[in-house]
Amino acid sequence: MANAHKSTDKNGFGKALDFLCLSPLGLFSLVLLAVLPFIPPFNQEYLIRWMVVGLFMAAQAVAFDFTGGYINIVNFGFAAFVGLGAYTSGILAAKLGLSPWIGMFVGVVPAGLIGFLTGVLTLRLRGIFAAVMAWFISLAFWGLATKMVFLTEGPLGLNCPTLLDTSSNRPYFYIILIMFLITYVVLKRVVRSHMGLAFKAIGQNMEAARTSGINPTRYRIINFTLSCAFAGWIGGFYAHYYGILMPDVMHTAKTIEVLVVVYIGGRASLWGGAFVAIPFVFAMEMVRSVFSQYPGVNLIFYGLFLILVMIYYPGGFAELYNRIYRFYKSNKSNT
Repeated sequence: MANAHKSTDKNGFGKALDFLCLSPLGLFSLVLLAVLPFIPPFNQEYLIRWMVVGLFMAAQAVAFDFTGGYINIVNFGFAAFVGLGAYTSGILAAKLGLSPWIGMFVGVVPAGLIGFLTGVLTLRLRGIFAAVMAWFISLAFWGLATKMVFLTEGPLGLNCPTLLDTSSNRPYFYIILIMFLITYVVLKRVVRSHMGLAFKAIGQNMEAARTSGINPTRYRIINFTLSCAFAGWIGGFYAHYYGILMPDVMHTAKTIEVLVVVYIGGRASLWGGAFVAIPFVFAMEMVRSVFSQYPGVNLIFYGLFLILVMIYYPGGFAELYNRIYRFYKSNKSNT
């Protein structure tokens, strides 16, 4: 009976891991991350703040990689959809008094809808044209956020109520941790579904996918819309964490940050970019503090990181992990 009970527990644990799309190592990393704000020196407020920013970046990386890694479309307008969700929630809270907790979810609607319309307009195009068109649309939204001062307050900044009435970063850490986990689990489960197989087929060879009976335009639009909807939700957190919104949230430089994290972490993995996001944010914050007299120097480091990864290890951290894991398994089976 004891053995049977133990086996049942093990099966239940395995099912739970499968539902969360996590390996035992992934679960361990998640638990370690959850307790990190209580472990010195990471319990200091400024380091918890960096971790909040890192998790915000990780959630964006998952949503970005869902499109860039699986249907092979780099959404250069990604930051605009984050900003659209942020401004929607921020305006509803600041101008109409709607609860930020509700506004965050309302922000999903315009981000997803504009993502859908953008997909309809651009995803019939091939190659770089779709990415460039998405970038043009993001520039248009950035311009609107700057010029529509009566609604967005423009460069002066829109003051948004925060989610919580506290100066501590720790509660926000757990909010964005939950949001990141939901984003990862939902999109990973989509990737594991029949729809995900269509995404992979389109990303690898669109013509071969078409001859197999897959409608590439339809699946690309679905993928793009889902990615943008989650970007809008994550943007809502941004608005009510920082408490102020400026048009720079939609700037292309914000998309480049996410792109760098995804490529370093490894495209078409979802977890790779998320894994490197917090170390990346810590490294960039240190660079900014050391080179504070040279604003924008972090962009040079972004370029260097991208060049090095694409030349020497295009699969990123995820590929490195997979190689080590395969090597370990092969040695274990031989012994």
